[in-house]
Amino acid sequence: MEQVTTPSPEQKHSFVRKTNNIGERIIERCVKIIGGVAVVLIFLILLFVLREALPLLMGAFSQSQTAQSTAQSSLSDTLNLKPEVYNPDVILSEHQAPEEFAPEVYNPDVSVPTTIHAEKINNETEAEGDHITLANILGTVWQPVSTMPKFGIMPLIIGTAKTTFVAIFIGAPLGILAALYAAFFAPRRLREIIKPMVEILAGFPSVVIGFFCLLYVGSALQNLFGFDFRLNAFVGGIGLAIAVIPIVFTITEDALSAVPKSLLEASLAMGATQWESAYKVMLPAAFPGVFAAVLLGIGRAFGETMIALMATGNAAMVSASIGDPVRTFSATIGAEMGEVIWGSAHYSILFFLGVLLFIVSFTLNAVTELFIKERLAKKLQGG
Repeated sequence: MEQVTTPSPEQKHSFVRKTNNIGERIIERCVKIIGGVAVVLIFLILLFVLREALPLLMGAFSQSQTAQSTAQSSLSDTLNLKPEVYNPDVILSEHQAPEEFAPEVYNPDVSVPTTIHAEKINNETEAEGDHITLANILGTVWQPVSTMPKFGIMPLIIGTAKTTFVAIFIGAPLGILAALYAAFFAPRRLREIIKPMVEILAGFPSVVIGFFCLLYVGSALQNLFGFDFRLNAFVGGIGLAIAVIPIVFTITEDALSAVPKSLLEASLAMGATQWESAYKVMLPAAFPGVFAAVLLGIGRAFGETMIALMATGNAAMVSASIGDPVRTFSATIGAEMGEVIWGSAHYSILFFLGVLLFIVSFTLNAVTELFIKERLAKKLQGG
């Protein structure tokens, strides 16, 4: 019998280079550093948003010294009100009647209301931080700039849901059908043109899409359907659908291309048509990727800012009609963050909206990663 000899460790690794050159080690180190910095930055951004929203989450709003001094100055200004003379330099001659050419008083009815007292203003100022309650946040009125601010997020939730639903209802079927056509029906030359063009559309600036909907789509749909408002949830949903279609198309087409061609050939051999094979065999086999594409499209529509800001009417209204203006989470943050007072209740509620956006996006990505890619993929593959 022949004696079997096991190779030594030196013989096993004789064809493997043990050391990398300096350039490769520098590249590997740079990749590790860049990846670590990216992860740290993501967590720092999340911590920053949570820190700024923490006063609202903890319910610990207190009146600052600045607000108190503002209240005192407004009180003194109110108590010292005097009628303003519009033309004080008028000089009367001896032949002019005083009643005709007397200086005009701009606001002659100025008077200090008897109900204004320092104690009342101070009490209102001290109670300003108590308006942020759970009932206020879950209210139906978004009016952050007021004597009694109202931060009801229900109009924002409804507006975001309506525009996202319209976008997915229009964009998801179009993206899936376009992917089916490009994968199984389009000629090869046409396929090489369609896919790059759609992927270029994915990088199209959202402000241009919003501007297009603002100028043309709103007027066209109002004339077609007779909407009372030119900019509404339907117009914004169409703009978001334009941004969603490339994402759904690209991921769905990749998922369909990854399905083994033997399934298509077997279906055709059994007498099925090309359309029946694509729709009833290939599409269900690629269902995990298709569902992931739809979820990512929902995340894109949910977090889009410029299109929602320009094409939805940007009005916080509680309505079930898609023909009424709406306001979304991201549009509210984009429109009001630049003018809000730092550290105020309004400032914290905007960061709270950012936390809600992060939770929704994180949930969608987690479902896509854990449920779709692992469970459904293993189930469809017989695992």
